[in-house]
Amino acid sequence: MDEGVIDGDWEYRPLRLPPGISRRTATTQLAIHAEFAGWELSRTLLYGDGSRKIWLRRKRVPGVLPGLIT
Repeated sequence: MDEGVIDGDWEYRPLRLPPGISRRTATTQLAIHAEFAGWELSRTLLYGDGSRKIWLRRKRVPGVLPGLIT
């Protein structure tokens, strides 16, 4: 897993989903990240092999523990 990046008021975290993950499963995973860790979808990239790279973002809040990323 790549490390997160801080850019101004936003914190970014890449997430890689392997090929074979359905859109419904990917949506559920992203909903969990949004619900419990405050992340929102920033960008999605679909590769030819079916894997996805997703960039999540959230507003920076000083003193917050790292978010739920698996």
